[in-house]
Amino acid sequence: MPDAPHTELVELRQSIDNIDAALIHLLAERFKFTQKVGVLKAREGLAASDPEREREQVARLRRLAEESHLDPEFAEKWFGFVVAEVIHHHERLAGGDAAE
Repeated sequence: MPDAPHTELVELRQSIDNIDAALIHLLAERFKFTQKVGVLKAREGLAASDPEREREQVARLRRLAEESHLDPEFAEKWFGFVVAEVIHHHERLAGGDAAE
């Protein structure tokens, strides 16, 4: 049965690929909503970032990570990366660049 480890590896990698695809689709959906938030903030003259909301989200995501047996530091780093991108989009919208 020399092919058994290879077969298992292929199956595991396929599962990983499926999860990666789902994550990309979920991120795209998330950014659709953050884009709407950015348009609203630009229209109303609100700040691109909301530090209090970000702190609340970090705490919530760290709790969720712990419950899911995921490193909370990793979850926080991921969130920081996503928030930085969202703020960048919001700032561009506030500057009048609606193409983002």
